[in-house]
This record gives sequence, structure tokens and C-alpha cells, in this order.
Amino acid sequence: MVVCATRFSGRFIGSGAISTRGDVSQNEHRYIVVEGPIGVGKSSLTNIISERFAARKVMEVVEENPFLSSFYGDRAKYAFQTQMFFLLSRFKQQQKLFQQDLFNTITVSDYLFAKDRIFAHLTLDPNELALYERIFEELGPRVAKPDLVIYMQARLEVLLTRIKKRGREFERKFDPQYLDDLCKAYNEFFFHYQDTPLLVVNTSDIDFVNNPEDLENLINVVKSTKKGTHHYQPMSVRR
Repeated sequence: MVVCATRFSGRFIGSGAISTRGDVSQNEHRYIVVEGPIGVGKSSLTNIISERFAARKVMEVVEENPFLSSFYGDRAKYAFQTQMFFLLSRFKQQQKLFQQDLFNTITVSDYLFAKDRIFAHLTLDPNELALYERIFEELGPRVAKPDLVIYMQARLEVLLTRIKKRGREFERKFDPQYLDDLCKAYNEFFFHYQDTPLLVVNTSDIDFVNNPEDLENLINVVKSTKKGTHHYQPMSVRR
């Protein structure tokens, strides 16, 4: 069984107390990013957090990428076009975000700009990657840095089930091996990640969308994560 899990040794155990009031005032994070591999639930958690904290929501452009469907059919042929579209569209979004006031409004996004490199290193050939890196190095320093990154994980079979369930047409040709490689690349990236506070959450055995207790425990941990890297072990798993 393949598990999309990291090598983090630290554990952060949430209090498990349920609180539904005062989320906005108690939250010190002004810019929160939700990350993780395809199918892990980034959009769902981003939507929930933005509603709970009355936050501005920034969602990455996925289905508007005209190369994505072709990429899943022939990754080698369409990798560079797909990657450049994502890089430039994400940068455009980030520029708009950077020009706005991040201090008076809470913002939550379903992607970290720096993660674009994960996909580039996984799919591009050496010549394409060299060109990509030159462009990324110009754009990367010009985007806002989040106050907290939430890295979501799940077992490979769970991710595949979620991808199939949501039924996106362009994901019908999805390659499980590619997803496995992507999980490993994500794990490696966040194992070395130190740019911001990081909360690692394995979502394989929790349902924060339909289970209120799972959601409240996770929200409490998000609000209390301040510095360093923390690995959240859900209460339902510890029982």
C-alpha cells in the first residue's frame, strides 16, 4: 500500500475542543495557503476556511488550462505548454493579490506559488526545465508570502477514489503512477520547506466536509499553529 505521507517526525496534537464562535477575531493568520496533491481536497478546505474566517478566496485556474486534457493523454508532448500556462496564470493572480491589502483582509488560497516547481521538475525535460527555471527565478520573488501553509496528504488509493468521484472529464485519462510520483515529489518539497509556518494534515481517515467534529478540530489547529512545522494527528485517528 502506497501512502502519500511525509518523513516529518514532529507531532502536533490539537486540543480537540469544539468552538464555532470568534473564528475571525482569534485567527492571527492574514494569508493562508492550502496545498497538496491532486484529489486531496484543497478546494474543499479552502472554501470552508474562507467561509469560516470571512476571508477573500483565491482559487487557481485549472479547468481553463487549454493544454491540460492533452497533457494527461501525452505528458511528454504537452508538459511544457501546460506548465507555462499554469506558471503565468498563477503569477497573474498573485500579482493582483500582492497589490491588495493583505493586512486588513484575511485571504485563503488553494495553491502555493512555489509549488509550481514540483510539477515542472516532475514533467519537463532538461532543456525545458532550464528555460522554466529562468522564468520562475524572475517571477518567484514578486509574489506574496503566506503566514501559514496547510499541506494536506492522503493515501494514494484515497486520492484516486476522490479524483474518480469528482468526475472531471480531463482527468479520465489520469495515470496512477503519475499521481504516486507527484505525492513523493510533494513530500520531498515540504520535507525541506522552511519559508513559512507549516501544518501537515493527513486527510485519509477524516472527513472535514461532512463530519463537524473533524472540521472543528482541524479549524482549532489551524488557528493555533504559529511557528515551525507541525504534524497534526486527528483525534478520530488517535482513539
